[in-house]
Amino acid sequence: MPAAAALLGAVLAAAAPARAQPAAAAEWPDRPVRWVLPYAAGGPTDLIARILADRLSQRLPHRVVVENRSGAGGSIGAGLVARAAPDGSTFLFTNNGHVVLRPLYPSIDFDPEGDFAAVSIIAESPMVLLVPPNAPWRTVAEFVAAARAAPGRLTYGSTGGGGVLQLVSLLFIRSAGIELQEVAYRGSGPAVQDLAAGRLDMLYDAGLTGFGLARGGQARALAVSAPRRSPVMPDVPTIVEAGYPDATFAVFQVVLAPARTPGAVVERMSREIAAVLREPAIRERLEELGAERVVGSTPAEAAEVMARETPRWARILAEAGVRQQR
Repeated sequence: MPAAAALLGAVLAAAAPARAQPAAAAEWPDRPVRWVLPYAAGGPTDLIARILADRLSQRLPHRVVVENRSGAGGSIGAGLVARAAPDGSTFLFTNNGHVVLRPLYPSIDFDPEGDFAAVSIIAESPMVLLVPPNAPWRTVAEFVAAARAAPGRLTYGSTGGGGVLQLVSLLFIRSAGIELQEVAYRGSGPAVQDLAAGRLDMLYDAGLTGFGLARGGQARALAVSAPRRSPVMPDVPTIVEAGYPDATFAVFQVVLAPARTPGAVVERMSREIAAVLREPAIRERLEELGAERVVGSTPAEAAEVMARETPRWARILAEAGVRQQR
């Protein structure tokens, strides 16, 4: 009996690690699921995450809970997920900012590519190039001409640290071949106030918010960063029409899992997200937040996007001379 008991104990011990992971997607989730969002609450990415999490909580046997872990350009929340157990209980819900973590934060103790498995691209939203309502520039061409006439004199608003405001601005500056002075803000709210008051010369903002500012007389919209005009304000030209096709940009949300999360679980989460995104009521809510392309991609498609965007932005940041963060 002692030998048999020892053998049984060895078998159970060997089986314990396997029990920490769902054996198949059919058994997942076997506990609440946590979506770590590496940014503060209240932004478009946070709102989209909460809409999807609420609906998924109704579909799955356990709730999906959004947990905000902001700081250091998103690296704090991303690091938490990178180090989490790959058992299907923790995911990262983030945006474009993830692809610039390595070039901007070289001292982080995780690999933004190798430590994650792509699950799904959620949606894409354009940005709007704004200038003060009383500015003398009514077209992108006029703004670019003014910037070229006085290199480094005109300003643009940014939240720095590889945030989307900085990324889309750098893309336009690089494409137009101009030099602007960056003014860093803790959030887009103070930047909007300075733009409306004429203390800031240029600001990119999310599509829905940007169009709202233009309609309310707080800003003038010169272009939308998408290759097609927005149905929200079809009179605003695209950045392509303005002559800068290399400056097209869309904010995208993406769900990532810790590397080595079982493939069946990754696929199941991706399918559940896609099913929710096909619901008309959910699509309508996302479109109200400015999403112009609701995606719900497969893991393979999401991985392809991340693999393409990561080296692209590393190159853009290097060419722009953006300083590394400590």
